[in-house]
Amino acid sequence: MGAYIIVTPEDGIYGINFTRELIYPYLEDIPDPQVNWIPCDNPNRFGHTPVQERLSCLAKDNAIYVVANIGDKKPCNASDPQCPPDGRYQYNTNVVFDSQGKLVARYHKQNLFMGEEQFDTPREVEMVTFDTAFGKFGVFTCFDVLFHDPAVALVKDFHVNTILFPTAWMNVLPHLSAIEFHSAWAMGMGVNFVASNLHNPLRRMTGSGIYAPDFPRTFHYDMKTQEGKLLLSQLDSHPYRPTVNWTSYASSIEALWAGNQEFKGTVFFDEYIFVELKGITGNYTVCQKDLCCHLSYQMSEKRSDEVYALGAFDGLHTAEGRYHLQICTVLKCKTPDVQSCGGSVDTAATRFEMFSLSGTFGTQYVFPEVLLSEVQLAPREFQVTSDGRLLSLQPTSRPVLTVTLFGRLYDKDGVSNASPNLAAHSLRVLLILIIPVVYLLCCSA
Repeated sequence: MGAYIIVTPEDGIYGINFTRELIYPYLEDIPDPQVNWIPCDNPNRFGHTPVQERLSCLAKDNAIYVVANIGDKKPCNASDPQCPPDGRYQYNTNVVFDSQGKLVARYHKQNLFMGEEQFDTPREVEMVTFDTAFGKFGVFTCFDVLFHDPAVALVKDFHVNTILFPTAWMNVLPHLSAIEFHSAWAMGMGVNFVASNLHNPLRRMTGSGIYAPDFPRTFHYDMKTQEGKLLLSQLDSHPYRPTVNWTSYASSIEALWAGNQEFKGTVFFDEYIFVELKGITGNYTVCQKDLCCHLSYQMSEKRSDEVYALGAFDGLHTAEGRYHLQICTVLKCKTPDVQSCGGSVDTAATRFEMFSLSGTFGTQYVFPEVLLSEVQLAPREFQVTSDGRLLSLQPTSRPVLTVTLFGRLYDKDGVSNASPNLAAHSLRVLLILIIPVVYLLCCSA
């Protein structure tokens, strides 16, 4: 297919559900890439490294860059007060091999998800980048994308053009399905984002894509079969990054209060303030704390069996991680009862002729999401304006699940800017990216 770089999923080689002891035999010593090592040519230089040897040979034999997620082990002793009782550090690790099989990047996952007790958190955040003839790449893993370091810092401070992102992402509707949030992150940050997810529908793990800042180039979501999928696309090497003032429009218009029609609802354990969209067309405002959300819309029809609501959330999210959010969202409620608003919904029947959503955000980091029925994206159907509106360009091609501006207030998380720990590494690849959505790709080559 002519691809020059392939990205594979987090946990795609070992699988999942390991204890610290059970995963240890699979771990290898992964050296700093500055050692200038081709495992395929010299497999025993750093001990027994069959996984790195195999990956290196796959890259070299096929003249393709390989991005894979494996595990690193580093011994320690009592002189290190942070040394684990078993005398070793274990890291969730991404590796990159170039087309000659050389190890050119190594990244230890910083933000471990709950249940990753088999791995340790690196002492310092690693900012891993490498340069190519067509742009600069950054690498991080799964849960990292929800935090400032290393994800935002790689774009803001290290000026990468493309993120390579192995993940084992469990979809959480309405706002955190993989294709929905990852495509929104690409648009909000102004970078290409190449996301390779495990495909395990029983665990709600599906959804990979190649996303550009203007629209998704290709994506795959499938909760019905066990089959994997290869995705292939071409990207601009230096994508255009527009400047958006996320509060400009919203702070310039008068609020259209719904008064006592407001009600509370729960989205992923967060308490929102909602107002029901009662007409086929309308203008609404809803506020919580410092955030006011403004919506203008027109539906194709107002169905009696479906209810939509405009919601606002401004606060600390505490389920499966702690991070501060400001969110404006239009969503379909689970049932015609407004008390169901915020529940997980994956199908709808109402299309929108137009929508314009904005909010008085206290952050420049806002990620625009449009998710359609059956958990599908809406490429080229909307835009973000320079004054901070999420604006439809045409009637939606499918019924709407949610239209959302997902804001992150990193400064309230207490995150400080991290310093780079690894130098940039040079390599050359062509601008064609391919993603597998297969569980054991390296063993099926």
